Amino acid sequence: MFIGSGTAINIVAVVLGTFVGVSIAHRLDQHVRSVVMDGLGLVTGMIAVLTTAAITDPSLTETLGKGRPVLIVLASIVLGGATGAALRLEERLESLGDRLKARFAAEGESTFTEGFVAASLLFCIGPMTILGSITDGLGGGNQMLILKSTLDFFASLGFAAALGWGVAASGLSILVVQGGFTLFGYFLGNFMTNVEILMLTATGGLMLVGICLRLLNIKQVPVGSMLPALIYAPLLAALFSH
Repeated sequence: MFIGSGTAINIVAVVLGTFVGVSIAHRLDQHVRSVVMDGLGLVTGMIAVLTTAAITDPSLTETLGKGRPVLIVLASIVLGGATGAALRLEERLESLGDRLKARFAAEGESTFTEGFVAASLLFCIGPMTILGSITDGLGGGNQMLILKSTLDFFASLGFAAALGWGVAASGLSILVVQGGFTLFGYFLGNFMTNVEILMLTATGGLMLVGICLRLLNIKQVPVGSMLPALIYAPLLAALFSH
């Protein structure tokens, strides 16, 4: 397989899962769709908890010091949220989703933007995204991304049944994020330490909690505006490593 094949397979899996999900959507009444949406919210919450659990890795305390990992996540979310709000990232993401909706979606599909944003964040955050893409870029194989693609297929099927074609558009986000990490792996080698990856993963997991709250209609957390936290987390980890 060529370098980058893992990302290509992942995109195909998401698009295929979306197609299957949309195809069966007309067979689901509103009550069933609501239950599916709640189920996705709960599963997203489970994934968020498991991902955020990276903060408990002993290597973080050894490298950063006791208590600092949590403070780094806090600082990353606050700084990232402030930066994203200043740059109006949430509004820009919604604008991008609306433009894609106007271009590709059927008239009246009001959930397109929500599907695009929620699926993009779910599919582009997590240890398999980072480690799998870097490993692929280094020529170490795409097995991790193939596993991720399998998980994303079933997740996109469920999302698409409830949110429609916006889920397929998240393939663009996968291309940019995973493709970017693959290129970093190819040109720069292993540029992130394990501690930096763990801090990014834990921060991303906390952001997934926000997606969970959105899917369950508890609170519309502006997760899109918090995306810069994924940059601050590894940078702060590198700054405070000893």
